[in-house]
Amino acid sequence: MTSEPQQSFEAAAARSGVVVRTLTELTELHEAAALLGEVWGVPDKPPMNAELLRALAKADSYVAGAYDGAVMVGVCVGFHAAPAARAMHSHIAGVTPAMAGRHVGFALKLHQRAWCLDRDISLLEWTFDPLVARNAYFNLGKLGARVAEYLPDFYGAMGDGINRYDQTDRILVHWSLQDAAVVDACAGTPRRNVVPPGAAASWVAVPRDVELLRLVDLEQARSWRLKVRDQLTTALATGGHVEGYDKEHGYLVLPAEGDHP
Repeated sequence: MTSEPQQSFEAAAARSGVVVRTLTELTELHEAAALLGEVWGVPDKPPMNAELLRALAKADSYVAGAYDGAVMVGVCVGFHAAPAARAMHSHIAGVTPAMAGRHVGFALKLHQRAWCLDRDISLLEWTFDPLVARNAYFNLGKLGARVAEYLPDFYGAMGDGINRYDQTDRILVHWSLQDAAVVDACAGTPRRNVVPPGAAASWVAVPRDVELLRLVDLEQARSWRLKVRDQLTTALATGGHVEGYDKEHGYLVLPAEGDHP
């Protein structure tokens, strides 16, 4: 009998029209590195090279590719966290622009979830840029992950075609793979944003397209960075938490328990 994680993955892959599988051969790992270089706009210096991918695959970390026919169109890579944590850190995932709207990234993450659960790994974590609105909704809504930490300028300056030397603030999310809301999200029902009665909820807005904004007005993009950093770090430092993300309003922030008007 097929397990729920495998069923959810297979349904997502069928909807996307892709095949997802782990990568081990050197030729396909070179192809994966080239795809990441293309997506990040640095074809001569991809964010992960084939030699590193080869080592990770050999160490039984997660290295997978999504294929549209014979063409690789997406890559996802993760490595193991501390053994006692039964967790994996998902370091990078990218899909070619030609596949926009096909939900290939969703299929990749569900394949990664099924792969982890098959190995008794119950928690996936990864980071994303809090200013990238579509990623915020994908991670917190479509996948049902939870915000664990805000990490200011986590990687330092990165000169690729996405980051463009902006400060690399990141949100660390935890994806509890067997959580009921995550199971529902993987079946196609995104996590709902719930505000408890009487809670002093607030919204933290982000630009609609920060990647375009970095191209036309880098200083304004940096101003957004500082504003969002200040609002989210202040909320988390005072015991609040990020409940979720709304496409129109941004991050939904709830205060510490008992902190009501």
